[in-house]
Amino acid sequence: MTRRRWIADTWDEATASLEGNQAAHLIRVLRAQPGMEFDIVAGGRVWHSVVAGIFGDAVRFNLIAEVEADPALPVTLLLSIFRFDRMEWAMEKVTELGAECIVPVIARRSEKHLAQAAAGRVERWRRVALEASKQARRSDVLRIEEPTPLKAAVQDDLQAVRLVLAEQERSTTLRHALTEALAAAGDEAPSIRMAIGPEGGWTSEEEALFGVENWKPVSLGPRILRAETAAITAMAIAGALLE
Repeated sequence: MTRRRWIADTWDEATASLEGNQAAHLIRVLRAQPGMEFDIVAGGRVWHSVVAGIFGDAVRFNLIAEVEADPALPVTLLLSIFRFDRMEWAMEKVTELGAECIVPVIARRSEKHLAQAAAGRVERWRRVALEASKQARRSDVLRIEEPTPLKAAVQDDLQAVRLVLAEQERSTTLRHALTEALAAAGDEAPSIRMAIGPEGGWTSEEEALFGVENWKPVSLGPRILRAETAAITAMAIAGALLE
C-alpha cells in the first residue's frame, strides 16, 4: 500500500515535524496517532517515518529509512506574469511535471495591475506548489522566486541552456534544441532555462534583449498557444527528453 507523503516544515538528522495547516489536517482529519506510518520529505530526501507524537499543534515523526526518489528535473521556467487564475493552474501542472523552479517575470506586455500585485501573490503561489508537490509525490517542492523584471531574469545562470519560446521562430523546435543540448552535455544533464512570454507575446525590444544575452529562440509549432498551454507543453517536452 502506498503511504501518504508529507513535506516537513522542520527536521534534523533523526526527526521531522509538520506544523500549521499540514499538521492540523493530519491531527483533525486523519486522526494521527503515534505509530502511524507516512513518507516524509525532509531536506530534499524522502523517508519512511512513523508518528512519534503530537505536541500542541505540531506532529513529530521519527525518520526510519530513506526511500528512493527521483529529484526534480533541472528546468527553470521564466514565466511572464499573466492572469492569476490561469497562471496558478500552469504552476500546479509544471510542478506535477517535475520543474525545479519558476521565476515570475514582469514583461512589457504583462498587465500593469497584475505586475503590481504579483509580489503579494507569491506566498499563495508557493502554497500551490507545495500542494502540487505533495500530490505528485515529489521529493522536493518546486521553488518559486520573487517577481523579477525580465531584463534581470535573462541575465542569470549564464552556464544554463537558455531557450526563449518565440512566435516568429519556425525553423528550430524546442524538442530539436533540447535534443542537441543534451547530446552536447553528455552524461550529465545541463541546467535548462525556458522563457514563456505573456499574452500578446514578446515585444521587439524584448526579442532584441534575448538576442544580446544569447538566448536561443525556439518554437512549439505553428499554432498560437495561450501562455499556460505553452508553459505546460514546454515542460512536458523537456520532461520527456530528460527522464
